[in-house]
Amino acid sequence: MSQPKERAERVEQVIPGLYRWSVQDDRIGGVSSEAYAVVAEDGAVTLIDPLPIKEEALRELGPVEAIVLTAGNHQRAAWHLRKVFGAPVWAPQQAYGLEDNADVTYGAGDTLPGGLVAYHTPGPAIAMYTLWLERPRSVVFLSDLLTHDEAGTPRFVDSQYQDDPARTRSSVRRILEHLPIEVVCFAHGDPLLHDAASVLRRALDEDTEFPLEATEPA
Repeated sequence: MSQPKERAERVEQVIPGLYRWSVQDDRIGGVSSEAYAVVAEDGAVTLIDPLPIKEEALRELGPVEAIVLTAGNHQRAAWHLRKVFGAPVWAPQQAYGLEDNADVTYGAGDTLPGGLVAYHTPGPAIAMYTLWLERPRSVVFLSDLLTHDEAGTPRFVDSQYQDDPARTRSSVRRILEHLPIEVVCFAHGDPLLHDAASVLRRALDEDTEFPLEATEPA
């Protein structure tokens, strides 16, 4: 099964209109995994890479109308929650490893439910996407490009677990160049609510495995 065994009991607000829940993920050695819910101005709820959670906690947010995956390896509890809420699953084009068929596929530049915009950011996997939410603050959902499992600077996942680690760095640089970044949400670890762009630049500067001069543009 694609989903962790642990189930979250509640969500917490990240900023107005954006919520998060976490589990200790047994599939990856107990590391914290994060999922998100965006509540639109009309009250519609979009789930992002949803993890197992008490269903009532999501119902309290409003009607769940869509589920968006950033990559095939983030299907998690998507299929179960699709059955519960009758919400379509949106997945990247050419996402691999899906246990069921997505209702809708998307590609670079597409606008998704909840006002999310998709940016192709390969590296950890070829079909991996960063999602951008313009309101109420400029939020970037980085999927597996970086993790933030400690209080310090976010770090890149070990190269052995990435398809193309140099391209991961290029993807992060492109996001910094093309998107206004106020808040960063990770698939693993606490969000950055302040100075997020500066922190991402520091992650690149402190990277010793693939320093800037050693990587090629994507």
